[in-house]
Amino acid sequence: MELQTAREIKAELRRRTTVLAAPPRPHTPTGGVAVGVCVVGPATYGIAVRTFGSSPLADEVVAAGRELAGDECDIRDVGVVRAFQWDAAELRKRQRPLRPGLSVSHVDVTAGTIGAFVTDESGALLVLSNNHVLADSDRGAAGDIVVQPGVADGGTAAGDRIGVLDGVVALDPVAPNLVDAATARLDDGIEVSAEYPAGALAGWVAVTDDIEVEKAGRTTGVTRGRVSAIEIDGISVQYPAGVMDFDDQIEVTGAGSTDFSAGGDSGSLVYRPDTREAVGLLFAGSDTGGPNGQGLTYCNPIGVVLDRLGVHLA
Repeated sequence: MELQTAREIKAELRRRTTVLAAPPRPHTPTGGVAVGVCVVGPATYGIAVRTFGSSPLADEVVAAGRELAGDECDIRDVGVVRAFQWDAAELRKRQRPLRPGLSVSHVDVTAGTIGAFVTDESGALLVLSNNHVLADSDRGAAGDIVVQPGVADGGTAAGDRIGVLDGVVALDPVAPNLVDAATARLDDGIEVSAEYPAGALAGWVAVTDDIEVEKAGRTTGVTRGRVSAIEIDGISVQYPAGVMDFDDQIEVTGAGSTDFSAGGDSGSLVYRPDTREAVGLLFAGSDTGGPNGQGLTYCNPIGVVLDRLGVHLA
C-alpha cells in the first residue's frame, strides 16, 4: 500500500487503541500494543502491530489491524522492551582520542555508547548519547562527571573523566516521549575522531524506506540490519525508574541471524553505510519479535534528537 494509506490506517488503529484502553491501563511493560508503518520495500508499506505480551487490548488491536490491512498487517510479539544499559559479556577499554562506539557513562550509570559528536550554538564540541546513559534517566544534574570507559567497564571519575553532563531532554513518565537523548560537554584537551566504520558522516536523513543501516556499539560492535518499521507509536519501554512510552520511533531488525544490538549499545548512532547519513539514535530493544529468534531494536529519529537538543552533527 502507499505511505499515506498506511498512515491513515495507523491513525485509525491508534484511535481504536485509545478507546479500548480507556480508562487508562496500568502502566506496565507488558500487555500493551504499539502501531506503526511497516516498510515492505521501496515505496511499499504496510501496518506494523507490535504487542508486548498477551492482553485483551492487544487482541482487539491485532484483530482491527487484520480487518483494516489484511495481509499487509505485520504482527509481532516483542515481549518486554528495555532501555539498553549494560551487558557484562563484552567490556570496552579506555581509548583516546574518543571515537563513536566507545563505552561511556554518567558516574552513576553502568555503561552505554558514544553515538556521535555534535556542536551547540556556541561551537562547543559535545558527546551525544542517551539520557539514561549520560544523565542517569533524569537523576543526574548539569555538571555531573561523565567517564570513558563507562563505570561497568572500569571507568572512574579520578582517572577517566572526559567531560560533564550538558544538555538533557527530560523523560516524561506520563505523556509519550519522542527521544531519549543527552549531551556531555568535553573537557579541554580531550581529542576526538569522528570517523565511523563507513567513514565520516555526510549529514542525516529521515527514513521512509527499508534501508540497510549500521551502528558501532559498546557491546556488539559493528552490526548491520534493515529498517523494518517507521513512525511506531505506543512503545512502552522499561527503565530502572519505571515504564516510559515513546511515539514516532524507528524499528531495526538485524541482518541474518545476528541481533542488531544488545544491552550497553544504547546511545549508538544508526546510519546508512552507503551514504554515511545518520538516521537514528539507538535507545532500546526487545529479546524477541524478530526473525530466527532475534530481538528488535528501537531508535529515535535523529532529526528530532538534534532539534530537541539544539545541536548539529559535528
